[in-house]
Amino acid sequence: MAVVELCVKAAAGAPEILGDCPFCQRVLLTLEEKKVPYKMHLINLSDKPQWCLEVNPEGKVPLMKFDEKWIVDSDVIVGIIEEKYHSPSLSPPPEVSSVGSKIFPSYVKFLKSKDPSDGSEQALLDELKALNEHLKAKGPYVAGENICAVDLSLAPKLYHLEVALGHFKGWTVPESLSYFHNYVKLLFSRESFQKTKAEKEYVIAGWEPKVNA
Repeated sequence: MAVVELCVKAAAGAPEILGDCPFCQRVLLTLEEKKVPYKMHLINLSDKPQWCLEVNPEGKVPLMKFDEKWIVDSDVIVGIIEEKYHSPSLSPPPEVSSVGSKIFPSYVKFLKSKDPSDGSEQALLDELKALNEHLKAKGPYVAGENICAVDLSLAPKLYHLEVALGHFKGWTVPESLSYFHNYVKLLFSRESFQKTKAEKEYVIAGWEPKVNA
């Protein structure tokens, strides 16, 4: 099996350490779950190396090399990995492909909100409750017993939600959403997640300028 090359975000202020990009972690999780060998390049986003800008003028990450071609966009990259490396299949059944998809934008809105009466907290709670109900009916993962691509997309975002809302707002997901809490425990305890997650301090450093904008 050929080794794939992947460019991911380095930690803010610590270019030797894996950074906090949830889209980069999604790709890393996919490679880990499929046991695909890869070589990781940590890219300091405030001082991008020349070679990276030459193959990728916009300087976006994650960036992955397949068959001598560099591909950008985590959706596209994950799709190509699924096509090339069939086993284990992480392809979700169509009916669950959009489960939880509004959680991340709702979280970002609430995190940045300066107005407690703007409805952003309730909007996030509604999305988390919907996921909790889905997991109650179909869990423990989004598509049942086995993890799929939707879980690997959600896991890094739910980690950011937990870390950043806890830090900046002293906010936690209500205990009553027990299926959600069980789901998060399952995801975060996987070897693939432990191996690819950013340290909490870098997640906080990554959101700091956006929260204080």
